[in-house]
Amino acid sequence: MNVRERALELFREALEAENRRDLETTKRKLDDIMELTRKDEPELYFEACFRMADVFIQEDNYRGAVKCAIRGVYRAPNEELRKLGIKMLGDILFILKSENRLGELAENMEPTLGLVRSDTELYAFVTLLVKLARGEEVETEGLPEEFGKIIEGLRG
Repeated sequence: MNVRERALELFREALEAENRRDLETTKRKLDDIMELTRKDEPELYFEACFRMADVFIQEDNYRGAVKCAIRGVYRAPNEELRKLGIKMLGDILFILKSENRLGELAENMEPTLGLVRSDTELYAFVTLLVKLARGEEVETEGLPEEFGKIIEGLRG
């Protein structure tokens, strides 16, 4: 069985587990997919990151959801998926804001910052996001428009 076939089988198993509300099994299957597909199947890796983010939201683990979404954006295999990932990341962040939980991103984001260090745009965005979560003033000057809009929306 090749990587893609195994990953698709794991997606089916993860969906079945999620439908049973067995979120621990769902997360384990999605972790397996992410490990399996990181190098050879970037589209499936991207999908697994955002499915995992959704599971974390179901568990009220918003920081975990944001970290997975950032990982998905970072490893997006093309510009189209990157833009989609940024939009979905923004949606997750706006949920956080509406739940008054943006402050949860003020701590323990160093590993995520370390992961995205080589992507200057994403690194700058995550850095501003952490500062915003800490209650600091931030400027969006120099950020790509899609990131700037998210920060502006979170400030407002």
